[in-house]
Amino acid sequence: MKKILPFLSLLFLAACSPEEEFAVPQSDPGNDLSSLINTDLNAVLGLYYQNPDETITFEKDLILEAYVVSSDEAGNFYKELVVQDKKEEPLAGITIKLNMTSYYQFYNFGRKVHINLKGLSLGISHGVPALGVVNGKNIENIPQSRISYHITRTSEVAHITPKLIQAADFSDQLENLYVRIKNVQFNKMLTNPANPFTYASQDNDEFDGERLVESCTGDFPFILSTSTYADFNMLKLPQGSGSLQGILTRDYYDDFYTIYLNSPKDVQFDNSNRCDPEEVNCGKAVDTGSKILFEDDFSSQKNNKPVDGNGWKNIVQEGSKPWEAFSATGANASLGKSVRMRPGGSGDVRSISWLITPKLNFDTNSGEVLNFKSSTSFANGSFMEVLISTDWDGAEENLLKAKWQILSAAYIAQNNDFFGDWISSGLIDLSCVEGKGYIAFRYTGSDMAYYNGVYELDDVVVSAE
Repeated sequence: MKKILPFLSLLFLAACSPEEEFAVPQSDPGNDLSSLINTDLNAVLGLYYQNPDETITFEKDLILEAYVVSSDEAGNFYKELVVQDKKEEPLAGITIKLNMTSYYQFYNFGRKVHINLKGLSLGISHGVPALGVVNGKNIENIPQSRISYHITRTSEVAHITPKLIQAADFSDQLENLYVRIKNVQFNKMLTNPANPFTYASQDNDEFDGERLVESCTGDFPFILSTSTYADFNMLKLPQGSGSLQGILTRDYYDDFYTIYLNSPKDVQFDNSNRCDPEEVNCGKAVDTGSKILFEDDFSSQKNNKPVDGNGWKNIVQEGSKPWEAFSATGANASLGKSVRMRPGGSGDVRSISWLITPKLNFDTNSGEVLNFKSSTSFANGSFMEVLISTDWDGAEENLLKAKWQILSAAYIAQNNDFFGDWISSGLIDLSCVEGKGYIAFRYTGSDMAYYNGVYELDDVVVSAE
């Protein structure tokens, strides 16, 4: 194959002229590689998934076409160009590490490019497949002098249709794709009108601002990440709900899936209404009562068997795994005997399981207080909630017909808490609750990677004065 000549000088590559000032050659056959395409991005990524721990260097002329789906115009991407194989319903995407800033002026969003793989290496970078030059086992930036040889832009700028997914769909195969998620909102603690969070300029934001996004349809929550160097880092988070679109990737430390925006305009929260669940919050109590309405330390349960007896209702809403008793020693020891919910090994795409106390009478007592302890074994994207209902009749078939409200004053162990610690919920005041009702511990997770975390529970006590 003849040598491919760069169609712009390196000085011109480094210039800061706006996009429309770049002249795209229309007739120079040296820049038209369409007839030389002999592979595709899906095939290239197939090599990566066959050898995820190895770095592959391409020594033959392999040419593929792709579409640019990232932009560094707003500063949220730095020397990383993300491309995917199709302008709609893509199957494969990859990050290209390159020593070039302001690449949006040249490799702009939607631009179809031809990529010459000869001399490039394929490997992993911060948890996602990436192309660049190899240094030891690391994939590093393509030198500026080689960028135009490896990445040739065409005259086509396509309309990119984001791939519609849910957070429950997050997987390695969707990494580096331009995706859209509907019916979501930022966690209400982040959008409190009295003290709203910004995208990435809070005091504890060192490199990225990581903001929790919740679903209005029962889907999993996820993290939106924004660089502290992005020019919209100080913009306040929108309070409503709607959709957002961006690049699905991994965080810097490869701990979890996250989405990066090209621009704050990609957050389209055009619904002023939110979908926050109803909650009951009587505040925190000063002390427990002397009268025990219900308690369980689970010492009478059988290890690795579903929780049973003492009035508990152990209901599997989705999936196949109930709450089970366990005993463990070591770094994440149980409290003697404890209970846990873990979907690992179940094959369940979604796991929702409830552990519900017996009915409690809030009319014949006063000063009711709930407290319990929780722990995680790397919760990841799974989560546990504590809810209360005063209109459930106790029948499993009517579980979802009842109104369940979040007990928002309860602290539940989080993924960023040390997995070996048992953490107190605090003393949750229930004195404002009227009638008779049930308290439920609801786990939501999956057997899919990242969502297959474990939640553990013990020392549940409901007292009254």
